Amino acid sequence: MSPIPGSGLAKGLAVTLRTMTRRSVTAQYPDVLPELPPRTRGVIGLFEENCTVCMLCARECPDWCIYIDSHKETVPPAAPGGRERSRNVLDRFAIDFSLCMYCGICIEVCPFDALFWSPEFEYAETDIHELTHERDKLREWMWTVPAPPPLDPRAEEPKELAAARKAAEKLEAAEAAEAAAAARADEPSGPAAEADGTGDGGDRRGGEGPA
Repeated sequence: MSPIPGSGLAKGLAVTLRTMTRRSVTAQYPDVLPELPPRTRGVIGLFEENCTVCMLCARECPDWCIYIDSHKETVPPAAPGGRERSRNVLDRFAIDFSLCMYCGICIEVCPFDALFWSPEFEYAETDIHELTHERDKLREWMWTVPAPPPLDPRAEEPKELAAARKAAEKLEAAEAAEAAAAARADEPSGPAAEADGTGDGGDRRGGEGPA
């Protein structure tokens, strides 16, 4: 059976009429910012203190948009007779967001949690060179990184927190021991107190003197 002439036009007009009777919903951006999920891939923030310059993120980046420069410094031994150590010092950490495809591989492979996703997305530039964010700019994005979700109360304590708590308790015990030793050193000893006349013997001698 052949279609009725003009039926397609009638269906299209019916869709138009149904749409016209509905209330339109318009996103009032930028006056009203959208509510984005916490895991939105907006921009990458750098927590510089955790970076060990292992170069793993730069090697795994499929776009080669991460630039890292560093140098080595010699660290003196922590204890007398120990050996000097060398450590990497970060000189430059930059990400070219004009090349980045937001795959998140650099964040996943970082073994020391130095890179984080931020839901911020308003960093468009008129100059493409301004899309290369140096480490100071990447550090500013860390203030926009959302807090991690709370842990299950029945879950085991993370190893990092347990190690940090043990280290803090050990430091407090050492400081308490030093304070106790200093307090004992400040107390006058027995012979010294007798020589100064502050002991019991000095009081007796004072009481037995001639009237």
